[in-house]
Amino acid sequence: MSSNEPREAGPDATQSQESEIREPPTKLSESIRHLGPGLIITASIVGSGELIVTTKLGADHGFTLLWFIILGCLVKVLVQVELGRYAILEGVPTLEIFDRIPGPRCIVSWVVWLWLAMFLAVMFQVSGIIGSTAAVFTPDRDGGAHPVSVILVVISCALLLRVGKYALIQRFSTLMVGGFTLFTVAAVGALYAQGYGITLSQLTSGLKFHLPDDLTAAVAAFGIIGVGASELIYYPYWCVEKGYARFVGPREEPSPVGEERNADSAVPGSGFTQAKEGSADWTRRARGWIAVMRLDAWVSAIVYTVATVAFYLLGAAVLHARNVPVDDKQLIGNLSRMYSETFGSAGYVIFLGGAFIVLYSTFFVSTASNARLLAHALSLFRVLKYPTEADRDRMVRFAGVLIPILGAVLYLSWEKPVTLVFIGAVAQAMMLAPIALCSVYLRHRRIPKSLQPGPLWTSFLWLASLAMAAVALYQVVSTVLGYFALGG
Repeated sequence: MSSNEPREAGPDATQSQESEIREPPTKLSESIRHLGPGLIITASIVGSGELIVTTKLGADHGFTLLWFIILGCLVKVLVQVELGRYAILEGVPTLEIFDRIPGPRCIVSWVVWLWLAMFLAVMFQVSGIIGSTAAVFTPDRDGGAHPVSVILVVISCALLLRVGKYALIQRFSTLMVGGFTLFTVAAVGALYAQGYGITLSQLTSGLKFHLPDDLTAAVAAFGIIGVGASELIYYPYWCVEKGYARFVGPREEPSPVGEERNADSAVPGSGFTQAKEGSADWTRRARGWIAVMRLDAWVSAIVYTVATVAFYLLGAAVLHARNVPVDDKQLIGNLSRMYSETFGSAGYVIFLGGAFIVLYSTFFVSTASNARLLAHALSLFRVLKYPTEADRDRMVRFAGVLIPILGAVLYLSWEKPVTLVFIGAVAQAMMLAPIALCSVYLRHRRIPKSLQPGPLWTSFLWLASLAMAAVALYQVVSTVLGYFALGG
């Protein structure tokens, strides 16, 4: 939090207690039992981005951008891990991290203001997901989802979030992740039995560097596939809520004998102090729980990359071959062609079930995450104060009801699910540069030397950050040029 604002109870004050300190697991089987945050955001990832944006990219461009899809899934994991690393060491989630970045401030850091702009745009994306989920029940309706279906989807999500906390969200997400992973992989495998089998030459052509003449859709897809800007921001919240930071415990001062003590060195205009070394025991625990978090991030990356590639291949192999568009009109009906063309009427039913799983899981997890962000933002912007953790929890539950309602109202006012999702995707692409900048800053200035990653990881982190910044810059420039092309 900013240097002139008192710390309050809530997500920015995890209040680690010595009784919660745990030794990190030493075996892989034990580490696996502590996974969770990655599975939660995976349920958010493989939804609107993969089912709609990625499939549209495959339908429009065939196999030529397969390399781009894989790169977009994997490159951002390095940034995700750096945000998670700092969250574990300091016990603070993402908006608190952003608020500690040096630079211009007006109540909060400039990065938090950029997040707020993205958050508002993501509400359009949420509304598009709501409409797409509800449209599963009326796939052939030209006007989109029936209002009754929209209301039922919103009410069910709000009720689940009203009664559920971390454990419910993780179990629900794990179930959804397992379901849609099996669903997508089986669908690609079934292509071979129906004459749509993907050839080696098609895969090889897709792995060659190639960019389309119009990069707009590809850049928007880069912002949303894999861990998009939203999921990068969500991840530290779930790491903190999982308990990784509490298990490490509060930073312990190193012994004055044989260990150099670091003096605090405040960064003007922020709440940051220079990274300090902790005791040997604290460092050992931190290193162990960071390793668990890193495993969590990469396991989830494998899962959502497989699912994302599967959706892209389905779009390229079936929709592109049949010249079937992925647009606002009859979205679900056209997407279902990927399955009805291969499985007949049974495939149509299978698709509707799978589409509901991936879209509803995204809606559910993104709402749970955005509710935590909204509650935290109201504290950072000094709109609300949370004297106790219970007060913050009540606000999170209220936001979990408010956000779906607002999304439903927006969708029913503008029934264009693909357009609504792309608005959020564009905003996320723009936010990638500030997030990448934050991750590099944390790596070099705010992580104790004993816990910093090695030179190879750091080199890849820089490459990933530059790629993300390039995408964001392209999105900004193309948006500005488009604005002036329309006459300002």
